[in-house]
Amino acid sequence: QVQLVESGGGLVQPGGSLRLSCAASGIIVNITAMGWYRQAPGKQRELVATITSGGSTNYADSVEGRFIVSRDNGKVTVYLQMNRLKPDDTAVYFCKVETNSRRVREYWGQGTQVTVSS
Repeated sequence: QVQLVESGGGLVQPGGSLRLSCAASGIIVNITAMGWYRQAPGKQRELVATITSGGSTNYADSVEGRFIVSRDNGKVTVYLQMNRLKPDDTAVYFCKVETNSRRVREYWGQGTQVTVSS
């Protein structure tokens, strides 16, 4: 029923910026949080940033001050503005939407590649 589609990834030089988008479609209700995770080759998936239904945000220490997560509730869309990108930011970025209709459910996108390189 629910599909998440990420977009906005690509190749960018160190110090550059990218804006990721994740649009949700299908029947989705009682969203509690939306956010972004990433996984680099050979590494575990890690939290990047989340935003709750109330607007509270949470960031990984590695991106604090550089990335901004935001949402458009009308479109059930979450964004990740990435600034001052570093090579270590290179990873596949995954969107996640969390709902709680009697029980917690998680929905994941397929991921979008972000490569930071000269």
